[in-house]
Amino acid sequence: MSSAQFSDSSLSTIWSCPQVPDLHDAALTTRIQHKLDFKTKPQGSLGVLEQQALRIASILGNESPQLLYPQMVVFAADHGLAAQGVSAYPVDVTWQMVENFLAGGAAVSVLSRQNGVALNVVDCGVARDFESREQEPNQPRLWRRKVAYGTADCSQGPAMTEQQCAMALRNGAELVKKLPGNALLLGEMGIANTSSASLLLARLCGEPIEAVTGVGTGLSSQGLERKIAVLKKVLDFHAGVKEPLAVLSAMGGLEIATMTGAVLQAAAERRVIVVDGFITTAAVLIASRLQPHVLQRCVYSHRSGEPGHVRMLAHLQAQPLLDWQLRLGEGSGAALAWPLLQSACTILNEMASFEAAGVSTKS
Repeated sequence: MSSAQFSDSSLSTIWSCPQVPDLHDAALTTRIQHKLDFKTKPQGSLGVLEQQALRIASILGNESPQLLYPQMVVFAADHGLAAQGVSAYPVDVTWQMVENFLAGGAAVSVLSRQNGVALNVVDCGVARDFESREQEPNQPRLWRRKVAYGTADCSQGPAMTEQQCAMALRNGAELVKKLPGNALLLGEMGIANTSSASLLLARLCGEPIEAVTGVGTGLSSQGLERKIAVLKKVLDFHAGVKEPLAVLSAMGGLEIATMTGAVLQAAAERRVIVVDGFITTAAVLIASRLQPHVLQRCVYSHRSGEPGHVRMLAHLQAQPLLDWQLRLGEGSGAALAWPLLQSACTILNEMASFEAAGVSTKS
């Protein structure tokens, strides 16, 4: 048995993909690199910090880049596949954690607050409605962009209809248009969403599902075996689905689809995109299959403890900043890495040159 056949061409009639041009500018790159090379240090001695300074300056198109009004956006939704026992936690944890984000008690809440990053939480498809609340200054903001009360069980049929997938993509793009600043930090929440990320990676990159499926929220060895068996069934069910948006519709999550739209719009606007872990990287993978130059705008905060994330980063030729075995999600890794990106800009903008400091250069 196979799922209904979706086509990217029919989805495109519902949703118009933002165009992401090549931002390569040889002259600008030369000027930025020259500026870095003649700081008061041996060339390249700040290693990855210099690489990030060059990357951020290139994204923003400015030799003196300023990271302004950074926005952490946590995309939340539920997954019908959770009914198959692929997670150690009940589905109620999704809405409960959304409340925790908004109350300021989650890891991403604490780290965003510490680093001066605005926290936004998007209800893309949580299986519960949230009460209206007044937006307090400097407090997390809830955005209501619910497409459905979770996806359908993708082991029984498509997770989303074409219309639902297109709506989620459009919601993500339109949300970014409303956000200030020039940096988007990605986060997510959704019980069973590591299953969706594993499925997307297996289908789009040809990886064996056994190699890219991990314990997620903390499954036992028996639980992991069950999860892999369920995911094999999903892949068999949707055997004929190959195109990126069709795969997203069939096996993805509403939060991943909404995030994909947000990534594409942020890339089109030349915002710096700070990628968190496995699930957020899955959204980048989908976006890059639609617009390859998205990858020029991305900074990868960390390599997670999920086995699939290691392989996904390799397919994207991504070099993450941290390797701390994080696997919480939420955007916690992106928030942790944020000060490093600020430091990269500060070095480029404020560190003295040999000439200005009156320091002799290398003979």
